[in-house]
Formats: sequence, C-alpha cells, structure tokens
Amino acid sequence: MGVKRQQGGEDQGDLFDQARMAALRHGTGGDGGTGPDAREEPQASAAWDQQRALTRRVMEQVVGAANLNRAYRRVKANGGAAGVDGMAVTALRAWIADNRERVIASLLDGSYQPQPVRGVQIPKPGGGMRQRGIPTVVDRLVQQAIAQVLEPILEPGFSASSFGFRPGRSAHDALRQARGYVADGYEIVVDLDLEKFFDRVNHDILMARLARHIGDTRLLRIVRRFLQAGMMTEGVCSERHEGTPQGGPLSPLLANLLLDDLDQELERRGHRFCRYADDCNIYVRSQTAGERVMASVTAFLEGRLKLKVNQQKSAVAPVGERQFLGHRLGGGGTLGIGRKSLARAKDRLRAITRRNRGDCPTERMIAEVNRFATGWVTYYRNARCKSTLRDLDGWIRPKLRCVALKRCKSVRTIIDFLSSNGVRQAEARRLAASGKGWWRLSASEQAKRAMPVAWFDARGLVSLANHHAALHLDGNRRGA
Repeated sequence: MGVKRQQGGEDQGDLFDQARMAALRHGTGGDGGTGPDAREEPQASAAWDQQRALTRRVMEQVVGAANLNRAYRRVKANGGAAGVDGMAVTALRAWIADNRERVIASLLDGSYQPQPVRGVQIPKPGGGMRQRGIPTVVDRLVQQAIAQVLEPILEPGFSASSFGFRPGRSAHDALRQARGYVADGYEIVVDLDLEKFFDRVNHDILMARLARHIGDTRLLRIVRRFLQAGMMTEGVCSERHEGTPQGGPLSPLLANLLLDDLDQELERRGHRFCRYADDCNIYVRSQTAGERVMASVTAFLEGRLKLKVNQQKSAVAPVGERQFLGHRLGGGGTLGIGRKSLARAKDRLRAITRRNRGDCPTERMIAEVNRFATGWVTYYRNARCKSTLRDLDGWIRPKLRCVALKRCKSVRTIIDFLSSNGVRQAEARRLAASGKGWWRLSASEQAKRAMPVAWFDARGLVSLANHHAALHLDGNRRGA
C-alpha cells in the first residue's frame, strides 16, 4: 500500500495516514486493561518494570500508517476464508476506506471490540479433529498489526532452542539441533505432547506473561478481548474462558510467549531440548534420567502453566522409536522419514490417483502428484530415504497404470491402447478378455510393457528418488 496508484490497476496508496492523524488530533488515547501478575518473582520485577516503562505507548506504533499498510498487505496476501460476518478478503480495502478513522480511534482509546471467531473442525493427521477459529478479516488486520509490533519486542528474549513460527527459523533448524544432540550420545528422548494446547491456554497466565513486557494497557485490554472473543459454531456463539484458537495471526506469537516459561526452565536445568510450537523433545543419556525429567517437567507444566500433558501420546524412548517433525532420528544423528509421515503421504497420493476421478485428465492427475510429492520430498531432503523413495515410485506407477486402463472402459479400447503402446495384439487381447480386476490388470506384464518408466517420464511424472538425489547434488554444489 505504500506504492502509488498504477495506471489501470487497483489503488494501493496509503490507506491509513490521514485517519491516524485525525485520531491523534482529537486526542484519542487512554489506559486501562491488564497489568502484570502481582505474584511475579521479585528479582525479575525491576527489569520488567523498566521494560513496561518503555512500552507504555506501543498502540501508537500499532496504528502507524506504515504498520497498518503492511498488515493489510499481509492479510490480503494470506487470503483465507471469511469470518462470521461473511466479509471476504477482497472486500477489505473498500471497508477500510469507509471505516479506518473509527477503527484507529477505537484502537487508540482501547475500546476496539473483536467479533466472535467462526469455529471449524479440520481433520488431524493422526486422526480426530482439530478446532480452528477463523477471525473476521478486519480482526485479522488488527491482529496482524499488533503482532508486527509485538514480535520485535518479544522475539529477542525467546530461547535459541525454540524454532516454531519464528522469523529466520524452521523445522530443519530444529532437526539440525536435535541431530547434534543424538550424535553427542543423547539417544533417549523425552517426547512431550501437550493435550489440546491451543484450547487449554490459561488467559490470566498468558496475559500476565505479556504484561511483563508491555506497559500499554490499551493493547493488553484488546489482546484479552481477542482471547475471550466467542466462538460461533452452527449459529451458536459460545463463550471462551481459556484457549487461543489456531487461525489468527496473533496465536503463534502468544503460544511462544507462554511456552517461553518452559524453555527458560529447561535451560535453567541445563537440559538439551528442541521445541517447535507445542512439540517439545528433551534429549538425555538414559531411560532413568528420561523418566525423571518427564515427571518433573510434567509437574512444572501442569502446576505453573496449567497445561495438560497427554500421558498416552507422551513417552520416554530411544529416539528411533519416536517421530520429531515427521522425521525419525537414528544412531549418530541420521534422519529418516517417519512411518506415520509416509503413511499420510500415501493416503494423499491415493486420493489424488483414485480410479473414479473420471473428470480428471491423466496429465492433470500427474501434475497433482508432482505438486504434492515433490514438495513432500523437498521437506525430507536431509533424510536418508533412497530405498523408501524408490519403493514409493514403484507404488505410484501401478496406480496410474490402473487409472489409464480403467479409462479405456471396454475390451476393444484396452486392446487398442495396449497395442498402440508396443504390446502384441494377441497378448493384448488375452489380457483384456481375462476378466481380471483393474488393479490386477495394472500389475500385469503387458501393462508394464505398455507403460514402462519411460512412458511416465514422457508424460512428466517426476521420479521421487531422482528428485531427492538432485536436491542433494544441488545442495553439495552450494556447500550446504
């Protein structure tokens, strides 16, 4: 939005400058809201008091024209579904033009009131459903603007062993650190699973942590309102007294802020650990030490942060028996593809290559396979998985052969298809008239000869094993 109008294009000019100046001229501002926890440790109080003194007017930064313009661009780029009011992201710009003065004034005086989030259930990779909350696009704009101001304030204090949803950090960085611990002999992992973490966040504890760093009570009051905004599900709005629903721009930052207490405690104890959002692994040398750590850390999480550890999904075990970020760690810090991750990838490929997708041309189906599978392999680029990917290549091709044969539909067209691809007429006729099911037909020698690897290569199917090898070759050339 900081660029001028392009001829014939959408106006991307500054949407907020004049509105902010008008609000400031009218003296909009104010205090009130949530203060720090009075029970905080005395030795930290002076440092936090100084931090709060420096952040008593951060709302002026939130409503700064450059910040709001950047937030708008981010919300527009992210897209996403509408919230409870039905407003699409494409309608946000026109809404801002009519309402920006009112929104900025309500932020500056601390009266901004978020709307309820729209509750949706999405399938979890391991089974079950995950609750997500979709804020309205206006609330997403405000959350994004707040997050952009809070992030540089909070980020410097976060642990070097925290990797999830942080700028310049990734899952591969977390895996690199975990591999180092295993290579050093810490081959027992304390794998902590927090039960429904985003649904169980205690609002008072989280707001007390935020108030350690932020002295502007207008912002604190609005953040609490976001936490307490109702959830609309099937026309019924329910109140929320705990949790920070996944789906808003603020949720990942607030989750990291709360779990930073865990990070600091683990560092204080001298543990070797990696945390990615609510997925935390602690590495120790023995089963006995791991069980002791599991008990003490569980007591800390449930006592200090009021979070529930899922005892059925958490475990103390050799690293090779657990998964971390979809990977399986092996001896010496090697990486492999986790069994559950491979199973989920096959489920996705089955859905793409199912035989009843008669409306999907073969070329498009292959393009969909490539789009998913190459991205998936790229994520596992550091894993030792040559044989796994060769097997997966050999598993995908028969499924596509099955699709191609079923589309022939009749004995005559199957014979013609096989014959046109190099199979002798008599062999093609014998297979087509055999009465075998489509899957058995696709596994036949005639089908393999008609559709060899070269047949798939000519239609653009990417070999996953070759793609993985090329990623390693490219990385080696660049010194990765």
